[in-house]
Amino acid sequence: MALETSPEAPAAVRTIANGIASWINQLGAVWVEGQLTDVSIGRGTTTVFGTLRDTDADISLRFTCNRRVFEAVEVRDGSRVLVHAKPNFFARRGTLALAVNEIRHVGIGELLARIERLKQLLAAEGLFEPYRKKKLPFLPHTIGLICGRDSAAERDVLENAKRRWPAVAFRIEYASVQGPSAAGEVMTALRKLDADDAVEVIVIARGGGSLEDLLPFSDEGLIRAVSKTGTPVVSAIGHEPDSPLLDLVADLRASTPTDAAKRIVPDVREELDGVRQLRERGLRAIRSWLDREAHALAAIRSRPALAAPVSDLQRRSDEITALVERSRRTLTHRLDRASDDIAHRLASVRALSPKATLERGYSVLQLADGTAVREVAQVAPGDLLQARVSDGRFAVEVKSEEDK
Repeated sequence: MALETSPEAPAAVRTIANGIASWINQLGAVWVEGQLTDVSIGRGTTTVFGTLRDTDADISLRFTCNRRVFEAVEVRDGSRVLVHAKPNFFARRGTLALAVNEIRHVGIGELLARIERLKQLLAAEGLFEPYRKKKLPFLPHTIGLICGRDSAAERDVLENAKRRWPAVAFRIEYASVQGPSAAGEVMTALRKLDADDAVEVIVIARGGGSLEDLLPFSDEGLIRAVSKTGTPVVSAIGHEPDSPLLDLVADLRASTPTDAAKRIVPDVREELDGVRQLRERGLRAIRSWLDREAHALAAIRSRPALAAPVSDLQRRSDEITALVERSRRTLTHRLDRASDDIAHRLASVRALSPKATLERGYSVLQLADGTAVREVAQVAPGDLLQARVSDGRFAVEVKSEEDK
């Protein structure tokens, strides 16, 4: 029944506290699963005090337990347990606590099944897909490292990375790597390093441990935080057989912290050897190319046209001179023959010329109209004719035979 109160008739604190205690004390005992934290044993008492934390939410309850019940099972801070307890509200202190009367370990099979269910859920969302993996830089100048303080994992990463590339720098964020606060501290460190523009890759490292020790690295909140980072993340948790869900969402999974150091920075000696080998290959290739070109040039220069270019020109000049002389002789010969032929034809023409006949003492008689007299019948006595001889003309008169 709800209390009837007003500003004029308020309820006392004890009334409210006793009402809450009365209502809670009506609850029966329940089985509760959670993670033990802040466990302590009161001095001079047999009562164990601690906190039972929800593994999937930031919620916890205080508990009390008889020391004999607590020591009956091997549990410690960070252990996941099932407890049989009755909720009690202590009105005087205004606190709620679970009075535990039995503690059991959560079975490994149950933990594995829970992790498998979470794995399937995240895989269905695509958080493990290869296309989401970011490529690591070839030579990061600054590496972010999340690890336990003074841990072997820190030493393994630092020593091996600096041995391979002494100039590499680290930004280290320390966090709990097991227990109920581990996942939250790792997420805080992850956000800080991801916001640092100088950090080019982030390594989350931890040494080996039991399944319970590595549970923070299968925490759903941490997995989702890693999937949202803009900086490549390397998971270096435990040893080779260990495989928390962080390995699946990280951009690179290293089997150990030492392996992470080897895979995020190159070995300076190997790189120098590689550079030296490339230089040697380059020099050999250049020398081979130069040798081929020199041989080709020598072969071209050894050709007669280039070996003795003047002699070839001289030979061509001699050929041209010979052709000119030959042409000249041929032309002279032909001209001589043509001259002889002309002289012969001229002699023939002259021999047949009427002038030549006249020069032998003959003359040509022509009528007044210039017609040559060929017959006696063409003339009559008294006709004047023109007598043509070799050196001129003169007139003649025709007379009869009696006038002679």
